[in-house]
Amino acid sequence: MANSSIKRLAVTLMDTSTDKDPDVQEQIYSSLCFMGETAMVEVLESCDSYLRQNKLSTTHRTIILRAMETIVRENLSKLNKETAKMVILLASNEMTKSKDIVFEWQQAASNVLVAVGRSFINNVMEEILLKFQPGILPHFFIMQTLANLSVANVFGMVPFLNSILGTMLPMLGMAKQDPMKAVFCVALQRFSESVLEYLANLDKAPDPTVRKDTFSNELFNAYDVLFNNWLQNRESKVRLAVVEALGPMSHLLPNEKLEEHLPRLIPGILSLYKKNVDAFYVTKVSGKTEILQKLP
Repeated sequence: MANSSIKRLAVTLMDTSTDKDPDVQEQIYSSLCFMGETAMVEVLESCDSYLRQNKLSTTHRTIILRAMETIVRENLSKLNKETAKMVILLASNEMTKSKDIVFEWQQAASNVLVAVGRSFINNVMEEILLKFQPGILPHFFIMQTLANLSVANVFGMVPFLNSILGTMLPMLGMAKQDPMKAVFCVALQRFSESVLEYLANLDKAPDPTVRKDTFSNELFNAYDVLFNNWLQNRESKVRLAVVEALGPMSHLLPNEKLEEHLPRLIPGILSLYKKNVDAFYVTKVSGKTEILQKLP
């Protein structure tokens, strides 16, 4: 089938995706994905131009972005740099077009960036860092995307984390809304998990000189905010996000500072058993088991 015919067919499918029947919407999504297996570039280009040129509902946009993410994820080895850049710019704009959180739409755009970032991490980060500037609270989904990228492409993201943490730490004090506090916690959790995986696989890592103390001071400063300011938040989702973050973070804190704070850390975490926080995460946050075992 000629390129122009493929694009016309893709546009026809997207025109019908305004149908409100969920079954029809899923069929359109599946059809776009199927076409993308044999004509990836043409379908992605059609999706790009369609989203840019048409005023569509967020539901409509979400279907198309979901298809793009699946096409990229399942055909990543065939994705060329030029098409990747086009997709990155589109997804970034879709994700941050609205300052309000429109979860399904923005999550779909974020997922596209994460999918592309598995192979084109430098291009994705170049775009994201334009919207992650010192002193300016970022969009919720910028942080969500950074968090997910850090575990989707560990070796690609860890080299960026020191700079990201340096920019992010002053932002913690700027976060007044609970959703932003929660997403910062998710990011710190994922960043820590990424570093731990990197360190556990140094023999395969692009830079085997990376050490725990590369990140320890920055993470301790973040720990200080989470433990002293956010752990007692009225919103249970924020408290849970804090606890989930403190677990992997505790593995990377400087040993002497962690030991110094244990007399406050342990009672602070145990007090959460009295509140509506998942006991699994409260227990998991112990982190430094070898230190805890020394306690009476």
